[in-house]
Amino acid sequence: MVGVLSNQVDRMDIAAGDHIYSWRTTYLYAHHGIYIGDAMVIHFTKAAGHEIGTGTLLDRFLFSSSLATEGPPCQKCGHLINKQQGVITSCLDCFLYGGNLYMFDYAVSAAFFLAKARGGTCTLAASDPADVVIHRVQHLLNNGFGMYSLFKNNCEDFAIYRKTGLLVETSFSVGRSGQLASLTAAFSAVASSPLRFLTTSAGGLAIVTSGMYSVGRYVSDIGVRRDVIKVPVERLVEHWSRDPAPASQQRRQECHGDGHGGCVPVSRS
Repeated sequence: MVGVLSNQVDRMDIAAGDHIYSWRTTYLYAHHGIYIGDAMVIHFTKAAGHEIGTGTLLDRFLFSSSLATEGPPCQKCGHLINKQQGVITSCLDCFLYGGNLYMFDYAVSAAFFLAKARGGTCTLAASDPADVVIHRVQHLLNNGFGMYSLFKNNCEDFAIYRKTGLLVETSFSVGRSGQLASLTAAFSAVASSPLRFLTTSAGGLAIVTSGMYSVGRYVSDIGVRRDVIKVPVERLVEHWSRDPAPASQQRRQECHGDGHGGCVPVSRS
């Protein structure tokens, strides 16, 4: 587990199957991927300039791709890249794109999670074994991970599914991304909380807003949410092709790994 103040790690500290990320655009957001060893990373991206789908100039600043779009191909990974979007393989240098290397934490305590004020750095959910993670990521490299969506299916969602096998089953909420959960929690804390009217002091308002923000982040975490199911990677396309039933009509499933990225489902009310 990395520190509370920073998740930054050295290259020698990461191993195959680790979830890594690097901050972009003056720490505005982070790009996530799965390290597979030999200084290579598999990650989910969309063509630079079109990631968030706003259709405005903002798209050119909030780019999710870690690959340079100009200049000669990378000597180490250029021959591996036959597409500029979707699930791709690139070397660690291209993935970092000049940024620092950070490690995403799994199975953290509630206290540790709440101490990390910035979302998209850790989760209460536990990671599956490294061999299962690598199996999932290799399968999705060959079969894709659906359409990129900033709110429902982004690079962090990709990495979290690779590590946990968990998918959000409801269609009306954001995906697994802690970054978007933090943004949603921040807006909710400021705009939606009736508790903000209980105090007129700046200090009291700050405490109320901070508390609502922390609660919003916590209940949105993939390790706490009740609207998630564990889906074997081989059945992922089948899962996406059907309309999910409302969460109230389904029971959350937990799976015991079969050693090949699949699972034996065990239902729990």
